[in-house]
Amino acid sequence: MQKGFMVVFDGSNGAGKTTVINEVKKYLIAKGIDVTLTREPGGTVIGEKIREVILDPRTPEMTDITELMLFGAGRAQHIQEKIKPALKAGKVVISDRFDAATFSFQHYARGIPLDTITQINDLALAGFSPDMNIILDLDPIEGLKRVKSRGEGLDRLEDEKLDFLIKARNGYLTQAKLQPKKFTVVDASQPKEVVLNHVITIIDALLKTVENYESL
Repeated sequence: MQKGFMVVFDGSNGAGKTTVINEVKKYLIAKGIDVTLTREPGGTVIGEKIREVILDPRTPEMTDITELMLFGAGRAQHIQEKIKPALKAGKVVISDRFDAATFSFQHYARGIPLDTITQINDLALAGFSPDMNIILDLDPIEGLKRVKSRGEGLDRLEDEKLDFLIKARNGYLTQAKLQPKKFTVVDASQPKEVVLNHVITIIDALLKTVENYESL
């Protein structure tokens, strides 16, 4: 049986994660690879209910620690119920956000101590780690323009002040510098085709490092 692996797409709001994820899914399926798409917060029935609470713009009174623990609870369920079974079945798991987002938003942007973030995240992960984080990097000002152009309302995190979003972006870039083997940054301000080609190159390189995918 093929060994499954997990790729996370993360980064600035409006950077095009959904479009890239769908194109990567098509690319992998064309190569005969089973793909499981998922997201955080969310991914499971419990996780989706937690997502509703976290992103609801009508709950501005939510405390930072409450938010952090909700993310942790959803992640613990996500890993055990959906991610690990998919990997065990030899699938490629593609997630729209994962734990890098928690460090960016809750530590770098909100200012929750790193030790506190790590403690909650380690409890949720229980030793698990994705194989690669692909950060679609975009200036938050441009990201907000793209999000607003969709004509949809902003969720509770998208509606944060610009300074918060800038700090979160810097958090992703800092993590990428600290863990270059686990993170790759892609300039999402480039044309869609350029971004996608860059991402596919990363995916192909990752396929070559994973057992039993080398001949595909």
